[in-house]
Amino acid sequence: MAKQYLLVLVVFLNFFASLCCPDDQQGFLLEFKSAFLKSVNSSSSNEIFVYGLETWNSTSDCCSWERVICKPRGNSRTVTGLHLDSLVATTPSEEPGVVVNAAVLTPLCSIRSLMLLDLSSNQIQGEIPGKALGNLTNLVHLDLMQNNFSGSIPPQIFHFRYLQYLDLSGNQLTGELSPEIGSLGNLQALKLDDNLLGGNISMEIGNLKKLQILSLRNNKVSGAIPVSILNLKELQVLDLRENHMTDEIPAKIGSLSNLTTLALSKNKFTGIIPSSIHNLSRLQTLRLENNNLTGEVPSWLFGIKSLQDLFLGGNSLKWNNNARIVPECKLLQLSLQSCGLEGEIPDWISTQKTLGYMDLSRNNLSGTFPQWLAEMEVGSIILSENDFTGSLPPQLFNSRSLSILDLSRNRFSGKLPDNIGNATAIMLLILGNNQFSGTIPVSLSNIYRLLLLDLSKNRFSGDTFPVFDPSGLLAYVDLSSNDLSGEIPLSFPQETRILALGNNRFSGSLPRNLTNMSMLEHLDLHDNKISGELPEFITQMSSLRSLNLRNNLLRGSVPTGLSRMEKLQILDLSDNSFTGKIPQEVGNLMGMINTPTTFSSLLDLFTFKIEYTDLNVIWKRTIQGISSGAASDIYSWLDLSSNRFSVKIPPSLGNLKGLKMLNMSFNSLSGTIPSSFGDLESIESLDLSHNTISGSIPQSFVKLQALGTLDVSNNRLTGKIPAGGQMDTFTDPAYANNSGLCGFQIQVPCPQDLPPSSPEEPETMNVWFVWEGMLIGFPFGLFLSVFILFLTGFFIPKEPTDSSQRLQRTPTQNRSIFSRMSV
Repeated sequence: MAKQYLLVLVVFLNFFASLCCPDDQQGFLLEFKSAFLKSVNSSSSNEIFVYGLETWNSTSDCCSWERVICKPRGNSRTVTGLHLDSLVATTPSEEPGVVVNAAVLTPLCSIRSLMLLDLSSNQIQGEIPGKALGNLTNLVHLDLMQNNFSGSIPPQIFHFRYLQYLDLSGNQLTGELSPEIGSLGNLQALKLDDNLLGGNISMEIGNLKKLQILSLRNNKVSGAIPVSILNLKELQVLDLRENHMTDEIPAKIGSLSNLTTLALSKNKFTGIIPSSIHNLSRLQTLRLENNNLTGEVPSWLFGIKSLQDLFLGGNSLKWNNNARIVPECKLLQLSLQSCGLEGEIPDWISTQKTLGYMDLSRNNLSGTFPQWLAEMEVGSIILSENDFTGSLPPQLFNSRSLSILDLSRNRFSGKLPDNIGNATAIMLLILGNNQFSGTIPVSLSNIYRLLLLDLSKNRFSGDTFPVFDPSGLLAYVDLSSNDLSGEIPLSFPQETRILALGNNRFSGSLPRNLTNMSMLEHLDLHDNKISGELPEFITQMSSLRSLNLRNNLLRGSVPTGLSRMEKLQILDLSDNSFTGKIPQEVGNLMGMINTPTTFSSLLDLFTFKIEYTDLNVIWKRTIQGISSGAASDIYSWLDLSSNRFSVKIPPSLGNLKGLKMLNMSFNSLSGTIPSSFGDLESIESLDLSHNTISGSIPQSFVKLQALGTLDVSNNRLTGKIPAGGQMDTFTDPAYANNSGLCGFQIQVPCPQDLPPSSPEEPETMNVWFVWEGMLIGFPFGLFLSVFILFLTGFFIPKEPTDSSQRLQRTPTQNRSIFSRMSV
């Protein structure tokens, strides 16, 4: 009996052993884990936690590990799937720049039984190891999206005969699509979104007979859509958005009868919308916006019953305002931006009860806000840049669905309805550049989800403001260019990052409670009546990236602790009454030394808003528009003009290598221009005019290759203007009213540049004097000769020779002779 039990135990153990993964595959997985951890931790000064590999160890069966899939194969089990996505989970507070070397993938490529390999979102960099990856000939599903792979797509991938799903999106891949892509006969989904792919779509793409999803979104693919793409009869999704593609959309695109999504936006397609699209009876999404399409918007589009999302804006399309539209579709999203709509909003839109997104911006629409639209539950309403008038109906804000309302750049007027706070789902409220008046409704504070509030460039007045929950989500506040008064309002959430209150009538001193907004990045208080000194506590706002206090009543000295504001890129203190010296600590502002080259993640949330918001920089009495969502994040300037700063310019300002604009004009600065200014390698505009600066212009200025505007006029500069580089492009106005300057730029020769005297020059001067003497002496000599001849009697008639007669002359006659002689 014991032998029977022993036999059963042996059989059971053998069966159990057959269910374990092979030792070699377990070894490959452990090797990958070790290499991955080593690569991650070596790229960061802090230890980074890797999620999902905790169960991987040598004492357990790898088929029981997290993220590992095994399937029976014969009398054993093998690893067939690895879900290794997002192994490193980062947060905004964690150190950026964690990278994983692509070499860590080599052990995985030895597991030949793999059918599914998902390595997405792991920050892997380097080239895809094509040679090693070529071992995985059984792959059906390969996902490498959202990494940092570079180089071209390895040709080995196109020999995977069983591959059905391939996603390489969100990398830095380059080059053209391999002609061998046609070998993927079983491929159902091809996603190459968000890479840097260039070149033309291969004509071989037409060989992918079973392809259902083709996405090349956000690359650099150029050329026309190949006609061979019409061979992909199984294609359901064609997404070529955000590339450089040209020419016309194929006229027979409608032969792809299974298409549900046709997305060609943000390219350079020309011509008309092909009429064959009318044949796409399954089409749900049509995105053609932001191309160069022409002609009328076809009314037959609204006869496609399956159509749900229609985006046509940003072309040169024209709307037939006389066309009678009777839609057979039920739209969820509609964008007719800049399509030439005129008059009131078309009534047929009121029949689209399922509409959740509507963009009719940049048209010629007029009239008042329709009552029927106020009563519809539309989630996003964008009517900016039209000619609407009148007030807003209170019913609009009874909506529980309204999340985006953009009515900017119209002529809406009147007070905002008091019940505006009932629309608690609003996230973006953009009413700027209208004629709204009255006080700002306090009920706005009821909208807890509000992220962006723009009431700028209206006629709002008063000194009472909504009191928002300190833990609210409001991040962007723009109340600039109104008639608001009182002390600076601070009743905003701690999450507020952009606070624009410029061009109002706020008064009083800067309140200490500003420091409570610990996330504040941009503070704009220009053109108000703020008085007092610039307090030292302002230097505690370490998150500030821009501080604009231009044209106020501030006085006193600038705090030396400014250097603690390491993120500060923009500082504008112009048109105040600051005195004393410019602190040398200003030269330690790290945000002006190392200016970021990427945009703020916060502003990325409001991309469509940012297109219309300008941050204006006053530079030499001209306005230069700088997008607040783009350039201001990578721009850096320092404006201390029109104050009472004195003493010398601190040489430490030459450290600010990221600075693009520097203005210190209209002060009482003295001393010389620091030669360190030649190290301002990014400077584009430099204004030192209207001071009492002496000495010469440093020769180091010739190194300023980016300099496009220079003004050192109205100083006491002397010496030769440096020659070379950009300095040769600036003429007299830049140097005016500096009596001691010289140089070819102002056509004043310098003494050291005058040619030496020629030895023939004195002889030339003698010749000049000879001619002058002749011209002067000739008439004098002639007169003298005549006079002598006269004395000798040459011109007097001869008298009788009789001596008695000569003796009979009277004394009077003798005097007359002497008189003539005296003459």
